[in-house]
Amino acid sequence: MKVLFIGDIVGSIGRETLQSYLPRLKRKYSPDAVIVNGENAAAGRGITKAIYQDILYMGVDVVTMGNHTWDQKEIFDFIDEADFLIRPANFSVDAPGRGMVTIEKNGVKLSVINLHGRVFLPPHDDPFWLADELIAEAKEKSPLVFVDFHAEATSEKIAMGWHLDGRASAVVGTHTHVQTADARILPGGTAYISDVGMTGPYDEILGMNKESVLYRFKTNLPVRFEVPKQGRGVLSGFYTELDDASGKAVSFERIYINEDYPFAP
Repeated sequence: MKVLFIGDIVGSIGRETLQSYLPRLKRKYSPDAVIVNGENAAAGRGITKAIYQDILYMGVDVVTMGNHTWDQKEIFDFIDEADFLIRPANFSVDAPGRGMVTIEKNGVKLSVINLHGRVFLPPHDDPFWLADELIAEAKEKSPLVFVDFHAEATSEKIAMGWHLDGRASAVVGTHTHVQTADARILPGGTAYISDVGMTGPYDEILGMNKESVLYRFKTNLPVRFEVPKQGRGVLSGFYTELDDASGKAVSFERIYINEDYPFAP
């Protein structure tokens, strides 16, 4: 199975960039499944039902989330019925929604798991022991398991990669919005990258208006960060091909597209 993952969609520029490049990426890679992290899709904070549906309409199969899952309050009204929207599985057991979904493409099943880190982020249940539990459950359906680990600390992400090496088909990091250069296939056959990066405003700071962020750094005074509605976009992604029988990764490629690094068909 060929899987294309697109990193954190930030605001309207991120959604427009996804819409612009996804058809071209599909022509180049012919992915069987497309996964997108959408936790910043609504002006940088959360997701709405309309945006979720628009992303699926673009040709996305699964939307993962993260620490901004609950920022748009309407999500409580639709997340339980959103079959292809998952939030971190290690949120409270009383939280609505689900942390894993299994899809079937061309007769092959793929389980997608969303987990949340605990270092430098709000406390949640232990993602490591829960990963063990979910992997075992997913393996009853198919050897193909894709994990989006939404975490801040690089060390925690790398630890999860090694923890799941040979059991997950791929472990990709999200949240920090900067693509890392450490993509590899671990010895056990798990494709790994510490952070896929973001899809959103290219000329800002982590997708937020750079003047506001600079003001905060230079003055240490409070300021609200906003996502600009206009500007150049960047798309960050990760492509991997998985062996259907073993579930192990056989190839991978980092994807990074903007005006300085244009799309190569």
